Amino acid sequence: MTNIGFSPSGPPNTVLPELDLQLTEALAVAAGSPRPRADVASLVAANPLLLEGWATLGELASEAAHDDRGNVEAYAYFRIGYHRGLDALRKNGWKGSGYVRWEHASNRGFLRCLNGLRQMAEQIGELSEADRCAEFLGQLDPTWKP
Repeated sequence: MTNIGFSPSGPPNTVLPELDLQLTEALAVAAGSPRPRADVASLVAANPLLLEGWATLGELASEAAHDDRGNVEAYAYFRIGYHRGLDALRKNGWKGSGYVRWEHASNRGFLRCLNGLRQMAEQIGELSEADRCAEFLGQLDPTWKP
C-alpha cells in the first residue's frame, strides 16, 4: 500500500508498496543458497524492480570484495538499486523531499541501497558522494543509525 501523508512533524511520509511475499521468500532462499551471488543475480535479472534484491547483491559483493573490482561491483549494484528506488518513490508520490523511513519494511530495500552506496563510495574514495548519501539518509529518516 502506498502511503503519502503528513507526519506529525510536518514533511510528508512516503511508504513504498508492500513487498511481494513470494519474491521476499525467494530472495531469502537465493541468499542462503550455496551460490548466493549467482542465485540472487538470477532472481534480480527476472525481477529488476526488486530493490531488496539489488541491496542484497550489493551486500554480497561487498562482503566478498577483496580488491577494487569487488568494491566497484558492489558500488554498481547499490547505485542501480538507489536509482530504481528513486523511480519507485516518484511513482508513489514522492516529490523529492519528505520522509522515507526505515520503520516501514517496504522502504528498507531503497534505504539499504542508499546506505550501501554511501559505504562503497567511501571505500573507493568518493568521499563527496559518501557525504551526500549520509546527508540524504538523515533527511529521509532523521532517526537513521547506519
